[in-house]
Amino acid sequence: MPHAPALVARPISRNRMILLFTVMLTTAAGNTAMQSVMPAIGTSLGVHDVWISLAYSWSALLWVICAPIWARKSDQRGRKAMMALGLTGFATSMALCGATLWLGLNGWLSAMWTLLIFAAARSLYGGYGSAAPPAVQAYVASRTARAERTQALSLIASSFGLGTVIGPALAPLLVFPGLGLTGPFAAFALLGAGTLIALRINLPNDTPQFAARGAAYDAPYGSGGASREPQSQLEVDDEDEEGSGAENESGKQLGWWEPRLRPWVIAGLLGGHAQAMVLGISGFLVLDRMGLRATPDRATGEIGLVLMCGAIATLLAQWGLIPRLNIGPRAAVLSGAILAAIGTIILGAAFDLYGIALGYAIASLGFGLLRPGFNAGASLAVSRREQGEASGVVASATGAAYVVAPAIGVWLYGHSDWLAFGLIVALCLAVLVIGWRSLLPDTVLTRARAG
Repeated sequence: MPHAPALVARPISRNRMILLFTVMLTTAAGNTAMQSVMPAIGTSLGVHDVWISLAYSWSALLWVICAPIWARKSDQRGRKAMMALGLTGFATSMALCGATLWLGLNGWLSAMWTLLIFAAARSLYGGYGSAAPPAVQAYVASRTARAERTQALSLIASSFGLGTVIGPALAPLLVFPGLGLTGPFAAFALLGAGTLIALRINLPNDTPQFAARGAAYDAPYGSGGASREPQSQLEVDDEDEEGSGAENESGKQLGWWEPRLRPWVIAGLLGGHAQAMVLGISGFLVLDRMGLRATPDRATGEIGLVLMCGAIATLLAQWGLIPRLNIGPRAAVLSGAILAAIGTIILGAAFDLYGIALGYAIASLGFGLLRPGFNAGASLAVSRREQGEASGVVASATGAAYVVAPAIGVWLYGHSDWLAFGLIVALCLAVLVIGWRSLLPDTVLTRARAG
C-alpha cells in the first residue's frame, strides 16, 4: 500500500491563539500601567520630572536597536524561544523596577541611586522584552495560510492596542497596602511569570508550515500602541514564500532619505515627536492642574483615566474610522495632524480632569490617524519587493521619536506650559504643511500599488 500523505498542520488552535494574545497584551498593559504611576512616584521621590522621562528614553533607545535584531533571531533560534526571552525580560524588569522604587520610596535608597538602578532595570525591558512581539507575529504568520493570515495578524496586533487601555484602567486597582505605588510592578511581574510558565507548557516548539518573518513592533508607549498594518506584513510574508527575501529591486537597502519614502518619514518623525511629547507631559500635567503634587498617591486614578481615554480614542481611529471610512494614507496624515493640534490646544488650556481627558483623547485620535497613515503611505510608496525594507524604516522612525522627545517635552513644560504645548502644535502644523505639499495623493498611491 502506498504511504499515507503527510498531514497538513491545522491552523493555530483557539487555546494557543489566546495564549499568544495574552503574551502581547501582558507586555503592553504592564508598560502603560507603569506609566500611570511613574509621575506620582517621581514626585514622591523628589526627582525632577525630566529625569523620569529620561529613564524611559534609555529603554526606548534599546528597543529601537534590539527589536530588529530579535526579529531576525526568531528565524534562527525559533519563535517560542524568543517569546520566552521577551517575557523573561519583561517580568524581570518589572520585578527589579518595582523593588528598586519600593526601596527608594521607603528611604532605603537615595533618589539618585533609585533612579539610576531603575533605569538599569528598565533596560531589560527595552533590550530583551522587545524579543516577544516580532516572534509572536512570525509564529502566527508561519502557521496560517494566506487566506487566514489577515484576520490572525489583525487579532495579534489588536492585543497591543487593547493592552494600552487595560493597563491604565488596572493601575489604580493595583496600589496595594504595603506596596503602595509599586503594586502594579509586582502584579505585572507575577502576571508575566505566569504567562511565561503557560507558554513553556502549552506552546509546542517551532515547526513552521509557511515561510514568514516577524517585523519589529515599536514599543507600546501610552496610547500609541503598535500600529503595524497587517496587509503590509502579508506582502512581506508572500515575498518570503516567493524567495525574494528582503532585497529591493535595485539590490540596495532603503534608508530614511530614499526619495519615495522621504516625505512620509519626515511626516512620521515630526508627528511621532509631537505624540511622544504629549505622552511625556500628560501625567505631570494632571499632577499640576489637579493640585496633586503634595499628595501624589492620589494621582494614579486620574492619570490612568486620562491615558485610558487616549488609548480608547486611538483604537477608535485605527479600528473604526480608518476601515469604516476607507481613509487613505495622505488623508489620514493630514486630518490626524489637524486633530492632534486641536487636542493639544484643549489639553494646554484645560484645568479640570474632564478638559484634560478630552484634550488628550482628541490629540490621541489625531495621532491614531497619523501613525497608520504614515505606515501605509510608506508601504504604498515602494514596490512589492521592497516591503521588508520599508517596514524596517517605519519601525525605526517610529521608535526614534521616543528616544529624546518625551524628555525634551517635559523639560520645556517645566519652564513654561505654553512653550511645550506651542512646540507640539508647531510640529503638528509642520506635518500639515509638509504633507499637503509633498505627500502623494491617495489616488496616485493606490494606482501605483495596483500596477
